[in-house]
Amino acid sequence: MKKQLSLFTLSSALLLTACADGDEPIEESDQNQAWNDIQDSGSMTVATAGTLFPTSYHSEENGLTGYEVELVRAVADQIGVEVEFEEIGVETMTQALNSGRVHLAANSLAITEERQKNFDFSTPYKFSYGSAIVRTEDLSGIETMEDLEGKIALGAMNTTYMQKAEEFGAIPTYFENVTNDVYLRSVENGRGDLVLNDYYLQSITVDSMPEIDVQIHPTLFYDPTEQGFMFAKDEPLLVDAINDALEKLLEDGTATALSEEFFDGHDVTELPDIDFE
Repeated sequence: MKKQLSLFTLSSALLLTACADGDEPIEESDQNQAWNDIQDSGSMTVATAGTLFPTSYHSEENGLTGYEVELVRAVADQIGVEVEFEEIGVETMTQALNSGRVHLAANSLAITEERQKNFDFSTPYKFSYGSAIVRTEDLSGIETMEDLEGKIALGAMNTTYMQKAEEFGAIPTYFENVTNDVYLRSVENGRGDLVLNDYYLQSITVDSMPEIDVQIHPTLFYDPTEQGFMFAKDEPLLVDAINDALEKLLEDGTATALSEEFFDGHDVTELPDIDFE
């Protein structure tokens, strides 16, 4: 059965807009509130999209699952707490973190200098890079990133991938949390020319829908990224506890096994061997 899920709610692709004044001193009582809440309740609340195949999605057999969902569950086992997932959109995740509604976000979130101004991140557990879905017959007339000028790029609003497309002169058409087939069909029928996003997510999506005449562009690779769990600022005890657990799972092979299970044999815990120009 095909998975009708939206890979383009990528939190790796999230353009974080929450603001924080780095010059303001933080009261001691404000620090470690999330970790204290987790210790008191014995449970941590995690924001995830639930529509992002294969990292956070629903299957008929297992309900909510995916690489990051199962990695979070393994981390929770390591630190001895339960985990509850709150399935929300990418933009809402930043608000939920800052308000304390959730303790961390797990949704292919890229670690960038800009984002680190407002949020903290875990040790990276996924390494990836950008690619493009294009029409098979002519690669949508694209050879290099410069050819995006005047092309119609499809994606979710406020993502780094759409920002990248616009930087190269593409015309944006925004979709809101739609399923994978909507994006692929829209490229196939000419409503749009391309979709920029994460290589692993795109390649699995294209492979799962061979009846749609699109493909991954064979040479257009860019922006290698590191991805991790995202936290509100100034929760050092929580970040340290998650990192300790995560590093054990990376060292003992658990994270690799989960990656190979959900990413068709690929080990996304390792840096890709690609020569990026």
